[in-house]
Amino acid sequence: MATIDEARDTPDRQTRPPKTRRGTLLAQDRRLGYGLIAPAIILLLAITAYPLVYNIWNSFHYAVPDIPFINGKLAGLANFRRMFTTGSVFVPALVHTVLFTIVSVAIEVSIGLVLALALNRPFRGRGLVRAAVFIPWAVPTVVSAEVWKEMFDPQQGFVDYALKLLHLGGSTTTWLANTDTSWVALFVADAWKNTPFVAIILIGGLQVIPAEIYEAAKIDGASPWRQFRRLTLPLLKPALMVALIFRTLSAFLVFDVVYIMSNGGPGTSTETLAYLDFNAFHVDNDYGFGGAISLVLIALCLLIAAAYTRIFRERA
Repeated sequence: MATIDEARDTPDRQTRPPKTRRGTLLAQDRRLGYGLIAPAIILLLAITAYPLVYNIWNSFHYAVPDIPFINGKLAGLANFRRMFTTGSVFVPALVHTVLFTIVSVAIEVSIGLVLALALNRPFRGRGLVRAAVFIPWAVPTVVSAEVWKEMFDPQQGFVDYALKLLHLGGSTTTWLANTDTSWVALFVADAWKNTPFVAIILIGGLQVIPAEIYEAAKIDGASPWRQFRRLTLPLLKPALMVALIFRTLSAFLVFDVVYIMSNGGPGTSTETLAYLDFNAFHVDNDYGFGGAISLVLIALCLLIAAAYTRIFRERA
């Protein structure tokens, strides 16, 4: 018979969770995942660490090489307060960025979902059609923006010519010369370039949905709309989350399309935060204000990604 001291020293097996084989395999998979992404994380940190630290330093200093007597002096929060002073261009640029992000993402995800559903169905020549649809995404953004800028040219552009040929309104519009039509041109160019990217992600999500689920739904008498609403959309949530996060962050940081097509104009009516940041660094040589804008952009992007993750996690 075991003594009281031996019983006290014996571990209580019932209070310890059993180390199952599944738990061991999950831990091994987790360590393997961390190991696989570690080189990429190290590389990204090596590339971004210095610019990030440099921007942080700039944002709290007067970093204006053109004004030597204040260059390098401590500014505290002056660069951040400057964003919200009367007459600041930061708030209008933030509004433009939010507007562009909401509208462009809504257009691209909606059309991308329709394209993905259509291209996921078997039909003759599907491979060729898929390749043709995905070509715009493969074209460099600078090239596509230049093409669309020429297409919206009122003298030689295809857009006005097509509208005139079809006897539609707007055939003599100078698209990039006024605010409203400039935004229309930017939305069209951005959607043409990035909608195929959304479609690619969503097609990948559709292809992992088992066909047996739809067969069972048909046997139960579910209509196509009910199948889409009750089966396709819930099972497509992971792919939708990826597409939304990537496109929202990309749209929020939009620069190249605005720079090439409208140059932030007319005036500053299409100026976005990334374009404003570019001007602060490369036109005004105000590295302090540019660094502050960069930090705000990083913080806003992190908030957007966290919000998307939380929303989809709660609805999962």
